[in-house]
Amino acid sequence: MSLDMTDAPRQLPLDLGHEPGYSRDDLIVTASNMAAVDIVDRWPGWISPVVILAGPIGSGKTHLAAVWKAESDAIVIDAASIGTASGASGPFLIDDIGDGPIDEAGLFHLINNVRQSGSSLLMTSRRWPASWPVTLPDLASRLKAATTVEIGEPDDILLSGVLYKLFSDRQIAVDPNVISFLVSHIERSLSTANRIVERLDRAALEKKSKITRALAASVVTAIDEGQATFDL
Repeated sequence: MSLDMTDAPRQLPLDLGHEPGYSRDDLIVTASNMAAVDIVDRWPGWISPVVILAGPIGSGKTHLAAVWKAESDAIVIDAASIGTASGASGPFLIDDIGDGPIDEAGLFHLINNVRQSGSSLLMTSRRWPASWPVTLPDLASRLKAATTVEIGEPDDILLSGVLYKLFSDRQIAVDPNVISFLVSHIERSLSTANRIVERLDRAALEKKSKITRALAASVVTAIDEGQATFDL
């Protein structure tokens, strides 16, 4: 693309490391995640010592896991090497289990340990446990006895609230029509919302303009088309 020296100068955006907040106060509760938030809040008064939060990518599972970890001081375990946690007293957290390899023997013994010691285990997954790559019958039986709570895709209220908060975290005020446009046009996931806000912030800084509906449309189109950059 040729450089037009008459164009308005662009400001080089600085990467200020804006990370999404994962505290309980940052959690927006709507119908799509209410059951999952409720069970996280009810710990340690769980009926079952093993709880599984199941939902699609970007539905907020990691945020809920972070809230629970902060409250419970849980030990984080990798799904492929669960046996390394033997001897620990817990509580335990396994985030994003069910898609890759699972240490089946390790998980079976961990669940038994949690049940016998009165501890807790929280797992998050994109899949329901019945579709995990589990071949050990005893482990499959233990998973059936766990409390599984579904998290749906973000509804309009949750997605709007998240977008407003992400902009607020960057000290950016946006018009409601921008939020409405984004809610109607972006992938329904919290991770996508974070990426859109980051791109819009950069674009507005480069152009030295407010975040408008037209700018939002440009960014959404660029992301949909898989462009790393786009012509402002």
